[in-house]
Parts: sequence; structure tokens; C-alpha cells
Amino acid sequence: MRGNKNKFPPGWDEERVQRVLAYYESQTEEEAVAEDEAAYEHEGQTIMEIPKELVPKVRNLLAQHRV
Repeated sequence: MRGNKNKFPPGWDEERVQRVLAYYESQTEEEAVAEDEAAYEHEGQTIMEIPKELVPKVRNLLAQHRV
């Protein structure tokens, strides 16, 4: 079937996706909460809410930003 091939971002492949899925699927609820809370304490980054319709524009801006 043509056009049914998965497309991944640069640097990603099926194996990497499966490793990430396995990591998050094996987390306990307590581990997931701890990871979420730690994200709020990470220096040099911020977490904010934005309207859903702006998500594509924000993603494009982030993709252009080189850390």
C-alpha cells in the first residue's frame, strides 16, 4: 500500500519511538507526577498555556530556535 509509510522527525525512527512509548507506558502514576513536577523546576525553561490554534506557530518558532 503506497503512502502508508510512517514519517518521523529528524533523528527519530521506529526504534526510538518504541523506546519512548515503553518508557512512559511502564511509569507508575507517582513517577509520572514526579517527572511532571520536576519539569516546572527546570531552570532556563518555562511552561505556559497557549490557545490550541497557536500551537503550530509556536512549534515552528521552537523548530527555528537553536539551543
